[in-house]
Amino acid sequence: MTRGHILIIDDERAICDGCRLGLSENGYMVDTCLTGEEGMAALQSTAYDLLLLDMKLPDMSGMDILQTTRKENPGINIIVMTGYSTVPNAVDAMKLGAFDYLSKPFTDDELQQAVTKAFKDKRLKDENRALRSQIYERFDFANIIGKNSNILKIFSNLEKISPTDGTVLLYGESGTGKELFARAIHTHSRRATKNFIAVDCSTFSSGLLESELFGHVRGAFTGAIRNKAGIFEIADSGTLFLDEIANLNIETQGKLLRVMEAHEFTPVGASKPKSVNIRIIAATNQDLQHLVEKGRFRGDLYYRLNVFPVYIPPLRKRKDDIPRLAYHFLKLFCRETGKQIKGFSDDALELLVRQDWPGNVRQLKNVIQRLVIMVENDHLDMVSLMDHLHGKSDTRIKTIPETLEELKQVKKKLITEYYGQAEKAFLIQALQLCAGNVTRAAEKVGMQRSNFHALMKKHGLSAGDPLKNHTHS
Repeated sequence: MTRGHILIIDDERAICDGCRLGLSENGYMVDTCLTGEEGMAALQSTAYDLLLLDMKLPDMSGMDILQTTRKENPGINIIVMTGYSTVPNAVDAMKLGAFDYLSKPFTDDELQQAVTKAFKDKRLKDENRALRSQIYERFDFANIIGKNSNILKIFSNLEKISPTDGTVLLYGESGTGKELFARAIHTHSRRATKNFIAVDCSTFSSGLLESELFGHVRGAFTGAIRNKAGIFEIADSGTLFLDEIANLNIETQGKLLRVMEAHEFTPVGASKPKSVNIRIIAATNQDLQHLVEKGRFRGDLYYRLNVFPVYIPPLRKRKDDIPRLAYHFLKLFCRETGKQIKGFSDDALELLVRQDWPGNVRQLKNVIQRLVIMVENDHLDMVSLMDHLHGKSDTRIKTIPETLEELKQVKKKLITEYYGQAEKAFLIQALQLCAGNVTRAAEKVGMQRSNFHALMKKHGLSAGDPLKNHTHS
């Protein structure tokens, strides 16, 4: 296995032969060209890892070859070779993108060292490029499932905001995917290769949070036996995502404001501040402006955070995305478990779409995961969904009706959404157990055939329906 493919362009055959001999003995594949025109043709037809380029060629300027190659083959490293009297040209070449230069005459050791260094640099760049590609693949906006018009508008706005260093404030209920959006913003920013640090401000006590954010010095408090870097220091040059920012106390809010304004912070117990360069993305499920009016959130911090406010709608307001999300999670958990579930029946999808999903995308994801784990069928129908949709039946009344008409509406809703679902699932299950025989199904559940058939008609069922998968793939 070769260590890499090298092209040498030099009009001195002795240089080409000497370099090829020394590099070939060390495991490199080497091609040589004596003119610039030959070299350009070789570069266009073959993928090289490294170019050794003479600056003075009989038919073409080495500088022109350098500029063209950097533009057309940005992944190749270039070492220029120059005579002692033209070292300034080599410096100019470095400014135009050459990786290194060798001043003629050079020794075999000098050549090997320069080539080894160039390949190490290329390997690191390739690894970083591959890592960044993986990050893009995982956190690209295209991987946030949604074709709802409101979601597409958010994608469009965030693609414009992401390359800037502007502060973004994400509004949305719990479970709407605010951290996923924050990671996508970071991935599309100039800080993508730096750290993305996520902090849930609701998980720490006020005293502990300050130490976690800003760090502390030895002896700052009981138990502080050594200096500790805070999250701001760790996130330096990268992106800091502050989730549930409304939970910060007023004092910590003031210190956060100072970081945003002065780009510096002081660790707990320290006397000197430290400088920091970070981008902040914040998120909340509360109305910060309302909290400002009540004196629970600093107005100056609110206006600092609210540069690019983005509202992420709850799942109940983007129901057209529920089938897409359901199939996305179904495929995800089938891969994880090794199961081969083909899809959802029409009734099951309809039932998923009709839910309010107070836990939003996170709740839907958990339900699909539970279904994939528990169900043994090759498709997910209404019966299996009814069994696993809720841990407990969610029939709570969110608002007490104030008039008889409102009470009737609540009753109608409960009958439609819960009793109706249970009734249809009851029919489907009975028909499945009796292989679609209506008479036997009615007898099994203790009903007259005519009444059982009337219920089937009410729910749009025919005898063969429960025996079909009705799946969408």
